[in-house]
Amino acid sequence: MLSSAIRTPLQNASLLRNRVSAPVIMKRNSGTVANPFPADHSSAEGTFLSQTKEYFDKAAKLTNYPPGLLKQIETCSAMIEVSFPVKMGDTHDYQIFHGWRAEHSHHRLPTKGGIRYSEACDEQEIKALATLMTYKCAVVDVPFGGAKGGVKLDPKKYNAIQLEAITKAYAQALIDKNFISPGLDVPAPDMGTGPREMGWIMQTYKSANPSNIDAAACITGKPVSHGGIRGRTTATGLGVFFCLKEALRTPEIVKKLGLTAGIAGKRVVVQGFGNVGFYAAQFCHRAGAKVIAIGEYNGSTFNENGIDPDDALEFFKKNKSFDGYTKGKFLPTSREVLELDCDVLIPAALEGELNAKNADKVKAKIVVEAANGPTTPRAEALMEKNGVFIIPDLLANAGGVTVSYFEWLKNLSHMRFGRMTKRYEESKWANLVASLEKSNSKAWSEEDRKLISYGAGEEELVNSGLEETMITSFKEVYETSKAKNTNMRTGAYVVAVTKVANTYMDLGL
Repeated sequence: MLSSAIRTPLQNASLLRNRVSAPVIMKRNSGTVANPFPADHSSAEGTFLSQTKEYFDKAAKLTNYPPGLLKQIETCSAMIEVSFPVKMGDTHDYQIFHGWRAEHSHHRLPTKGGIRYSEACDEQEIKALATLMTYKCAVVDVPFGGAKGGVKLDPKKYNAIQLEAITKAYAQALIDKNFISPGLDVPAPDMGTGPREMGWIMQTYKSANPSNIDAAACITGKPVSHGGIRGRTTATGLGVFFCLKEALRTPEIVKKLGLTAGIAGKRVVVQGFGNVGFYAAQFCHRAGAKVIAIGEYNGSTFNENGIDPDDALEFFKKNKSFDGYTKGKFLPTSREVLELDCDVLIPAALEGELNAKNADKVKAKIVVEAANGPTTPRAEALMEKNGVFIIPDLLANAGGVTVSYFEWLKNLSHMRFGRMTKRYEESKWANLVASLEKSNSKAWSEEDRKLISYGAGEEELVNSGLEETMITSFKEVYETSKAKNTNMRTGAYVVAVTKVANTYMDLGL
């Protein structure tokens, strides 16, 4: 089933025409699909999508836009659901897989959002995640609409050859309906996928569009060797770190929370030790924080004196569990870490992990949402009542899409960042050092010379752009929350709604 929203005057309907006649798309009963929320709180607090709507409605009341325009912003513009067969190995048998791709908003093109592989995928989850992507892009001034995709499967149950076949079949199904294109819809990695899968999708798109010189821009999060960008792997975790860093150097915030300024010495707990959680923990550790606990799906590790994330990751990769890790106490579940006494809690796992049943037990002063939708509305109310400062997902985990935007620009320009400036900058600063040495009649040490005579390469430029984006966006959301006398999440939604609404109005909707 395919729905289509009202188009803006600047959108070319012919580009989307073949989506309207999609005869192979069939609507399934979403009630037969596993709910992404744990059973103990999904019925009491609603679905992920309904909770996203609740957050939106709260912010929309603080704006003065017409109800019809707000309804347009909230509504998912287009969604495709596909079922596709994949031949599984030498058995000559086929397995049918089910996938989705939602494009929440066409106020700006292309739409942007990850592809996840999870047994918990269903229509409402994909719509909710696409919705968040629209608002997230707006908050950090990335000129994309929001999108999301997913395939219902557990990637751990399939080998690399099978996953390649599944990924390429899913990609082809989306390509056939024009749901992947550098100018229309640009996917990226998400839970259960990574650079490898993005490379397979790009290869599939290139095979279907051999004359498109911008084909590499059809997807981001690719391996660097295939047009990816340096800094993308660490981007989301680093963005989380930059937001935390900015909060802890904002005098009003640290005073209100009774904390000292800066990250050094802060006790940090991380739930979820995938790509995002690991890098968030690593950057905090390197800045002098004590990572006292790390939670994973099959257990956690705790050490009040601090844990080295690199050492913990090495153990976990080898043993697939923290059970037996001698540098921390083993806790049998993932959720136990959410209730530990700490300064900073970083939920980097699944949606709904902080809910009405455990929010009152959260002892952290700051919660930085590295995952999408980790906090339910009821949980947020309980934590704020207890004085917890929450940096919402719309802002905190937007580092990934920010650097994806940089990668997209790189692919369209066909030039890596820094290629034309690095040596020039080095030469300019080297000449300055030589001039200073001559005027002072004193030679600089090689170490001091290297600190000055340095040209920025791609990763340095990417990280600089990411830091500027996260700091600027944090300040805008914080100032909006104060002006509206509300919390950071509602402030972020107000910022997002305002930017999307103004775009629609500028286009003459």
